[in-house]
Amino acid sequence: MIDPKLDAKLIPEGLDRCSFGKFLLWIGFLSLFVIWGVIAAVYILWKGLGVTNLNNYFGFGLWITVDLAVIALGAGAFFSGFLRYILGIEELKNVINLAVIIGFLCYSGAMMILALDIGQPLRAWFGYWHPNVHSMLTEVIFCITCYLIVLTIEYTPIILENPCLNRRPFLHYLGHNFHIFMPLFAAIGTFLSFFHQGSLGGMYGVLFGRPFALRDGIFIWPWTFFLFVLSAVASGPSFLLLILLVIEKFGKKKLVDFKVKSLLGKISGFMLSIYLFFKIIDTVAWAKDLLPKLGFTFDQMYNQVYGQWLLWTEIGICGVLPAILLMISYFREKPRVLYFAAFLTCVGVVLNRFVFTVQTLAIPVMPFDKWFTYVPNWTEWATTCMMIAIGAIVISLSYRYLPLFPQEKVLNQGKK
Repeated sequence: MIDPKLDAKLIPEGLDRCSFGKFLLWIGFLSLFVIWGVIAAVYILWKGLGVTNLNNYFGFGLWITVDLAVIALGAGAFFSGFLRYILGIEELKNVINLAVIIGFLCYSGAMMILALDIGQPLRAWFGYWHPNVHSMLTEVIFCITCYLIVLTIEYTPIILENPCLNRRPFLHYLGHNFHIFMPLFAAIGTFLSFFHQGSLGGMYGVLFGRPFALRDGIFIWPWTFFLFVLSAVASGPSFLLLILLVIEKFGKKKLVDFKVKSLLGKISGFMLSIYLFFKIIDTVAWAKDLLPKLGFTFDQMYNQVYGQWLLWTEIGICGVLPAILLMISYFREKPRVLYFAAFLTCVGVVLNRFVFTVQTLAIPVMPFDKWFTYVPNWTEWATTCMMIAIGAIVISLSYRYLPLFPQEKVLNQGKK
């Protein structure tokens, strides 16, 4: 346990944080979810995937939905890095540290859950040593692994900014030299993320036996390849904005100027509008052209449980509505409207990943098949909550002991 005196020394000079006792209570609360998840994880690894609600019909479920969702929401890391270091949008320097941490947590959390989902974690290395060169998932596993390494490298100089570490000459110069090469890492991260985000979508688009997901495309890439990329870069800045809001509410202080938040909303709204343009065209072409060619109708893709309301909610309420609110400055300049629109954007991408993961498998494709329904059980929820709780702990520790926000001191001058 950290001594309160040492805790005070670890907090960067000039930054105001809650008492050590309150911080321990918060970490203790989050640790309960971690313990719950560890119990479930041990149970799953001991007994196998049979203790979950995954089965021969639903090989993909809550875990893959969450994996795809957090990887999309974590796109704020590579997209913000691209905008900051490659395109030179200076305002984003005020949130780039948080974007890197969020990206690191999203990708490491996804890898953590995959260790359970693959069923035989002792053979996880097979994907690297015996790759299936005909599978898009081979490209995904290599890109995600490499990008996680890049994010670790980007996170390292942020950690080295801690006052106790920064006083050591070697660590000080190491962190400084890392910062010099950040544009290079941002470019590498953008390259890696573009392809694995797309290949995750392309994986669904080539499922010839699954009419809900199957799509036409250009050359070897189905349309879902590009739609997954666009939806990720649209939702990433919104998720970054929401996490920033949560930290401000818990910390009870202003960390970033509202102009920067508005810029994040504008970027998200612009990319969301582009995504929706192609998403609507894709949906109409799928319903009017592709499905009839396969011998199905639009109505056959939905039932009482997985109804058409999912589609209209995703495109309308969580798509068109937030795009309008984020693109029009009159609405975007109102904090509550901005945060509400960002929330809807994130819900939209989660819903998109859910229907592609679960509804794709629920639809009967053979004459003797019937509709199946999937509901995750406690082991799946527990391990998912564990991943979220670990992320919250890391963000809490980073916020307390690292100078994440360059504007924090200026914005809170004179406040106790």
